Amino acid sequence: MKLIALPAFSDNYLWLWQEGQQAGVIDPGEAAPVLQALANQGLTLAAILVTHHHADHIGGVRELQQATGAQVWGPALEDIPSPFTPVMQGDNWNLLGQRVEVIDVPGHTAGHVAYFLPNAPTSPVLFCGDTLFSGGCGRIFEGTPAQMLASLDSLAALPATTKVCCAHEYTLSNLRFAVAVEPRNTALQTYMAECQQLRKEGMPTLPAQLGKELQINPFLRARHPDVRLAVAQHAGLSATEQTDDVAVFAALREWKNNFR
Repeated sequence: MKLIALPAFSDNYLWLWQEGQQAGVIDPGEAAPVLQALANQGLTLAAILVTHHHADHIGGVRELQQATGAQVWGPALEDIPSPFTPVMQGDNWNLLGQRVEVIDVPGHTAGHVAYFLPNAPTSPVLFCGDTLFSGGCGRIFEGTPAQMLASLDSLAALPATTKVCCAHEYTLSNLRFAVAVEPRNTALQTYMAECQQLRKEGMPTLPAQLGKELQINPFLRARHPDVRLAVAQHAGLSATEQTDDVAVFAALREWKNNFR
């Protein structure tokens, strides 16, 4: 199994999952980079996995399906180009030699899903769309803070060795915010330096590792005393709000929304 991050638009990654001479692609917002990669490597596209309905994640689905005949899977509760197989929490099947499990992760959109490959070689793999980013999480457009917190909790419970394949190269901007929240987090400072070097070399910062995210990502650490205190001071939370996990998380997300 080989994972290839195909750059698209200004900061998207279309994840190409290669198994022998077959491949799957996750969230193909445009078709051209995928078709080019298939041609360059002599691959046949067998599968398209979609996490949510935003245009930069589905824009190339119909063209790829028509060009290759690939089967499409997507969230049952969202408007995905037809025909597609609708999936939701608890669904699982075998694809390209791997078991694929669906996890419902509403928040960024109402029906967002993630795809988890628990038995992938070397370490498990998570395709999480715009729910979890390295150092951050997606904006809450259609769901609620409570939903997003619960979704992140479900992802945080996966094995620490899981490779996190996010859909955007947002890492450095996310880490600048994370440092503002936890300036004394030495693991975060070290990770930021590593990611800055990768970007200087023109390399992606992804996939991330879930265990590292648990050490440095404020949205996975919203219950940590240091994060909770920083949010309370920034947002002026009341004593009652400071003990409310959802209130703290919502204030943290709002802080990031306005962070420059």
